[in-house]
Amino acid sequence: MKIIKTNGDITIEELKSFFGEELNPLFQQQRQVHLKFDLRTDADSLEVFNEELYDGFLFRIEKHGTEIHILKSEHYTDDVNALTLEDIINTLLMEFLGSRNIRYIGENS
Repeated sequence: MKIIKTNGDITIEELKSFFGEELNPLFQQQRQVHLKFDLRTDADSLEVFNEELYDGFLFRIEKHGTEIHILKSEHYTDDVNALTLEDIINTLLMEFLGSRNIRYIGENS
């Protein structure tokens, strides 16, 4: 699990809106395949999934106060689509948050 400590507060809905515009076009650009990922939210998390190819979520982004936890499904760690998504999600989070709003980035198992 990746943890990002931020200086500010974000909402899951803001994150969903940003990812909704950017995620699929970037994935299609990087992988050159027509594959669409869906987003599902609840009060404190955003899930990235594709029910046609994968059981459950590929990534879950959870909000814990000013921390963001990024969980990757343990079932698809070596999947090329999941690896591409991981790179895109990391890039989008950095873009969304901006470097001035990030205090710490680390890994936790």
